[in-house]
Amino acid sequence: MNPVSELIKMPATQIVGLLKAKKVSSMELLNEVEARIQSIDSSINALPTLCFERARAHAEIMDSAKSHKKSQAGVLAGIPVPIKDLTDVAGVKTTFGSAVYTDNISARSDILVEHLERQGGIIYAKSNTPEFGTGGNTYNKVFGMTRNPWNQELSVAGSSGGAAAALATGMAWLAHGSDMGGSLRNPASFCGVTGLRPGIGRVASTPRSDVIDTLATNGPMARNVADLALMLDAMCGHEPLDPLSIPKPETTFLRAASRPALPKSIAYSLTLGITPVDAQVEQVFMRAMEKIADAGTVVEEKSPDFNGLHEIFHTLRAYSYASSLGDLLKHHEPQLNPHVIWNIEAGLKLTLNDVIRAQTRRVELVRRVQKFFHENELLLTPATVVPPYPVLQTHVTECNGEKFDNYYQWLSIAYAFTTALCPAMSLPCGFTEHGLPVGLQIASKAYGEASMLCAAAALEYIFGMNKLVPIHPKPAAMRPNRNL
Repeated sequence: MNPVSELIKMPATQIVGLLKAKKVSSMELLNEVEARIQSIDSSINALPTLCFERARAHAEIMDSAKSHKKSQAGVLAGIPVPIKDLTDVAGVKTTFGSAVYTDNISARSDILVEHLERQGGIIYAKSNTPEFGTGGNTYNKVFGMTRNPWNQELSVAGSSGGAAAALATGMAWLAHGSDMGGSLRNPASFCGVTGLRPGIGRVASTPRSDVIDTLATNGPMARNVADLALMLDAMCGHEPLDPLSIPKPETTFLRAASRPALPKSIAYSLTLGITPVDAQVEQVFMRAMEKIADAGTVVEEKSPDFNGLHEIFHTLRAYSYASSLGDLLKHHEPQLNPHVIWNIEAGLKLTLNDVIRAQTRRVELVRRVQKFFHENELLLTPATVVPPYPVLQTHVTECNGEKFDNYYQWLSIAYAFTTALCPAMSLPCGFTEHGLPVGLQIASKAYGEASMLCAAAALEYIFGMNKLVPIHPKPAAMRPNRNL
């Protein structure tokens, strides 16, 4: 087993400091991360598409003396960053995890990528994702499955599974993810890293089929809270071509994360009243609540009313699939994943009254949840309701004897906050008896990311989980005995 180099082990904030001080170059970092990928990714399959030639061309510019002037280095100062394979990078293969796009080379980068590159990010790879981000397990017909580095028999969840696995194994210091129903929070939980779904418009991207989409958004992933805040600083900001995007806040998110503090009291809920939770996850979560209480913060069990959540999310999700992928069903149905087909067909069956009912009920749900956050600064829940499950299993069908109605309902503890327009993040909070990481979900009011990161930094210290990764991929271990 090759030792992990000191540069690979360093947090992103430290790497950026070295870059700005000219004590390390972007080219050196690319050499380090390329060697790491060559050493271990054959067993994990986190970064199936590499673009080091393109990356080195950008690194050469970043490493020039002129580019290291403070005004031109950007927030990221030349640190390498992978992009999820749902997002276009000019001149690089973008498959969306679909056989339809196996040989697709993007002509132009997404606004998000252009923004990151202006902030000093060096794009060197595309991270694996299920087809069109569909499902809670990262596998597709183009590149195959991504395996969990904590136990290679298990799933990394999805859909930002490649990004999470790359972070956990030292193949990335920072990563880009995206999230509709927990797509960056779930992999973060399964892999022992952090992931944050920001408020709508916080991170600009190229509008596609729906210019006012408020379900899906892009967000940062990292190994610890400070790095997560750094990546959010790099990603956020107004872009004229995204009409929903909002300006950067006056105070950076990294500054918020550098001032760890908890409110006097924090609300928590194991289930939000909407889902069963695995016994192992419950045990780790409740132990985390005890640690918070022992640190002097009052923890109170309460949550908003999420009545109607499943119907609302199902309808709006189906509508999104029909509007964005409906034409693909007409022309490429044999090449599509059954879950993708099911989502599109569900959307095409909707009536106008179905959509109106879902939107009306969503307004009511958002009002209830935002009222809750007017009285409670934060709400803590498990990030996922089960620990990592077998990688060959497409999804979770039941939990604690309760069967789910469809293949994604096991993700409802995450999509509850998607539907309510709340930022939410996943933070490692403990391990199961089988040594698998469990994530804590932190949610707050709309655009409350700064207070959330401030609290997350304090919780990271309380849990003592800020140096979990990077790890070497672990061989398959005894499969946990649990009811999935």
